[in-house]
Parts: sequence; structure tokens; C-alpha cells
Amino acid sequence: MNEQLQPLKKQPRAGKAGRSGTQDDIVYAHIFEAILEQRLAPGTKLSEEALGEIFGVSRTIIRRALSRLAHEGVVLLRPNRGAVVASPSVEEARQVFFARRMVEKAITELAVQHATAEQLAELRQMVSDERDSFSRGDRGAGIRLSGEFHLKLAEAAKNAPLISFQRSLVSQTSLIIAQYESGNRSHCSYDEHTQLIDAIEARDAKLAVDLMMHHMDHIDSKLNLDEESASDDLHAVFSHLLQSKKPGRAPAKL
Repeated sequence: MNEQLQPLKKQPRAGKAGRSGTQDDIVYAHIFEAILEQRLAPGTKLSEEALGEIFGVSRTIIRRALSRLAHEGVVLLRPNRGAVVASPSVEEARQVFFARRMVEKAITELAVQHATAEQLAELRQMVSDERDSFSRGDRGAGIRLSGEFHLKLAEAAKNAPLISFQRSLVSQTSLIIAQYESGNRSHCSYDEHTQLIDAIEARDAKLAVDLMMHHMDHIDSKLNLDEESASDDLHAVFSHLLQSKKPGRAPAKL
């Protein structure tokens, strides 16, 4: 089997894994991004055989990537039944959002103390990219950038355990939104993100935390139990990779 795979083409950002790392790094990164962009529906069966075919790697590599995702709580590994994308219950969703609020508060307070001018500039660029994505109708990219904003903010807090915890919470939040968000698909996260950066830059911890909690309230207020818009078709989700394997195209490489 050809164990090489096409790397993600976008430039590296905070929170994205293994753009140029090992094969399982890149498989992990593609699946993680598909979850952040809500292209993979909660409950989707993650067939090792199908993923191996899509990515052109062995099942051992697929298992390693799925194990990492399971550690972050976004994939469930079921004995003798294979892996599935996690499908959080209502109670699990409430617990994730409670934990997310606590972590976001701590991250915001620390970011006010430690964020550098360079990190604030990177955050502003991410907000600009997020706004552009939604403006051109690329909702998936906009959602991913919104999540990556919070991962970059965690880096600015300079607390390694919080960064790791936040990565898991952000990806789980994306699954929850894909599963439970209401039909109102309007997004103003980029405006709220800009206000938050302004408060952090001003070193106003109280205002920054208040803005973050308002931002979390806004996300929470859009959830119900009805909406599901991602896909459970692995070949459809990763069709951009399969295109490169068609006759006449260069083979996909990792």
C-alpha cells in the first residue's frame, strides 16, 4: 500500500496538528479539521478500511490517529465495533460548556497578563480571516478559524495544561454545535473576538472576562436538540483528497 498522503494546503495556525509531521500526525490533522469545520457529523462511523483507502495509509496509522482523537474526547473507540465520531448527550454538552466557561475565564485572565503584541496581531489576523470566510459563504472555514482563535488565545495565556485542555474542549464544542445548533446560522463571533482583543490589549481583565462570558452565552443560546448539518459519508468529507488520486493526477503525498 502507498503510505503517503497529501498534507493540508493551508498555512499552519495555532492549534492545528502535524502539517508536516508523521503520517498519523497528518491523518489526525485532517480529521481534526473536518470536526472543527463540522464536516463530520456526530455518530459517524470511522471505518479504518475506508480511511486507509482515502488517506493511502495502513490501518495501523489510522488507529494511531483515531487513538489521539479519542484521547481528546471527539472520537469513541468501541471494542469490536470500531470508532465513531463522538455524539455528546445533552448532559455531556452541558458539562463541556461548563468546563469551557471555566477554562475560557482562566485563559482570558492569563492572556491579559501575558499576551504579546505579536500574539495580539496574530489574533487580529485570524479574526480578519474568519470574517472573510463567512463573507464568501465558507461557513466551515469560518467555524474552524473561530475555534482556532480560542486555541491561539490559550497559547497567549502561557499555560501548557490549559492549552491541552482547551484543544479538547474546542473540538468537543464543535461537535456539540453541529449536533444541537438551532436553524439560525448567523455568526457574529468575529465582532465579539475583536472586542475581546481590544480589552486584552488594554489590559482590562474584568472587561475581557465579561466579554468572554458574553461570547459563551451567545454560543450557548443558539443550541437546541434538532439541527445536524455535517456529513457521515467519509468519502464525501475527504473528497478533496480522493480527487488527487484520479488518473492523470499526481499521487497524494503526505
